[in-house]
Amino acid sequence: MNRRDDPNPHDDQVNSFSDPPKKETELLNWESDLNRREKDIKRREEAVAGAAIPEDDRNWPPFFPMIHHDIANEIPVHVQKLQYSAFASWLGLVLCLVFNVIAVIVCWIQGGGVKIFFLATIYALLGVPLSYVLWYRPLYRAMRTDSALKFGWFFLFYLIHLGFCIFASIAPPIVFNGRSLTGILAAIDVFSDHGLAGIFYLVGFGLFCLESLLSFWVLQKVYTYFRGNK
Repeated sequence: MNRRDDPNPHDDQVNSFSDPPKKETELLNWESDLNRREKDIKRREEAVAGAAIPEDDRNWPPFFPMIHHDIANEIPVHVQKLQYSAFASWLGLVLCLVFNVIAVIVCWIQGGGVKIFFLATIYALLGVPLSYVLWYRPLYRAMRTDSALKFGWFFLFYLIHLGFCIFASIAPPIVFNGRSLTGILAAIDVFSDHGLAGIFYLVGFGLFCLESLLSFWVLQKVYTYFRGNK
């Protein structure tokens, strides 16, 4: 009987001793490949984030550049119309707050008191930059990078913006008889004492109403786009 053909009882032991190093090497290679892929993904994300918007490249408004804004070149074509609508919403808020100050000044001159002027000025000085930073800029970046986090940030603060516009269009007599905002209740109240100021307040009321409607439409369209894009 040829014993050479008999299985070596030590073969299994040899293989058992040789397999762990091999598996360990494969595991290390797999881990190295995984780390490489993670770094590659992170590098791509950082590249996208870094290329988002050069903050120091101020180009708007053209006569006195204060912010960077370039929808035509930075926002995908299929959402540019929606981004322009959101920009119109932000400009509408700026108009509402500035006209609100003007109307309150007229009321102040006609004897409405200086406190409402200070409040209206605070609304404008805080509302314009905060609205840009808290909801318009996040939407701008979200449209460009398709970031769910940026969309969430936009929805949160845009709802606050919409709530403020609705509140301002009503102007309930909560703060200084509501005359610091040109809502309908304030307009009625002012009209009884100061006719000219009342006319300004009615115009302001109309502007806040239009801004509320536009903001609601923009919110609905952005939400529809966000849901459909996910």
